[in-house]
Amino acid sequence: MLSKRIYELRISFGWTQVQLAQKLNITKQTVSNWENDNIQPSIDMLIKLSKVFNVSTDYLLGLTPTNSIGVDGLPIEFVSHIVQIIDDYKAK
Repeated sequence: MLSKRIYELRISFGWTQVQLAQKLNITKQTVSNWENDNIQPSIDMLIKLSKVFNVSTDYLLGLTPTNSIGVDGLPIEFVSHIVQIIDDYKAK
């Protein structure tokens, strides 16, 4: 599940393996190995991946089926705008 999530998130951000590797300060080969399920990221790298993709580690590991967006600390009017944008995309 982790390899699939890394691949899907990378593609959804429009990043190449090289671009993701640069963001994490690792090699493209490492990203390729993760996506091909040859090796697993370390716990520290799993945390970095969750920050780069702005998802939970639970989501990366397949423990939660859906991705969530953290809105803690945002004013309620910003949250309502975000919810409206999400609803608009779902309607398409």
